[in-house]
Amino acid sequence: MTPSLVAEGLVRRFGSVTAVDGVSFEVWPGEVVGLLGPNGAGKTTVLRMLAGILTPGAGRVIVRGVDMAASPLEAKPLLGFLSGDTQLYQRLTPREVLLFFGRLYGMDEARLGRRIGEIAAALDMGAFVDRACGTLSAGQRQRANIARAFLHQPEVLILDEPTNALDVLSGQFIIRSIRSERAAGRAVLFSTHIMGEAEYLCDRIVLLHAGRVVDQGTLPELLERSGCANLTDTFLWLAGEEAA
Repeated sequence: MTPSLVAEGLVRRFGSVTAVDGVSFEVWPGEVVGLLGPNGAGKTTVLRMLAGILTPGAGRVIVRGVDMAASPLEAKPLLGFLSGDTQLYQRLTPREVLLFFGRLYGMDEARLGRRIGEIAAALDMGAFVDRACGTLSAGQRQRANIARAFLHQPEVLILDEPTNALDVLSGQFIIRSIRSERAAGRAVLFSTHIMGEAEYLCDRIVLLHAGRVVDQGTLPELLERSGCANLTDTFLWLAGEEAA
């Protein structure tokens, strides 16, 4: 078995600022990996490079064995990407948005119709799937965005703070969906600054600070190396070591 997603020595600079500095990690099939760090750590920049939206200044991205830089049109359909600032077409309904994106992915109409029904049921979207997106609550919009990312059943999911600003109920729909995708053998990478969320959801964790990976591994491995009782204290300890 080979990894579904590989970040290899990724570097990205914005002028004189190095936002990402030599980041490397892998995500395997049937695995949820959390990319954790405080605001400004470089999480979103890493995810956008992995999704092919930003070009790395150095390093490379491999998706299911395909080099993103060499073959972007082959690599990108293998991904489902949810960015932290994804917007919906306000005058379209979630169903219409999903139809639009499904056709962009080349899904045939029969499969697309079935898939929209499945994902609307899984995310409990029945009450609002045919309402204009401009009338939806924050939680409903986020569920519609998750549906768009999951729609074509990509082998790799990249999710930027998928539960950010959601209430408990909407957040649980997202968590349940991530677990379902893992059970189906897909690779899931998601960023969060909520340490507790990562503790119970992730198979492995990558801790990012000041654009660099300060540690990565399973939760027990991270706790053992740091000598701390929880992930929050582990990260604070590692950040302190990095700054020293």
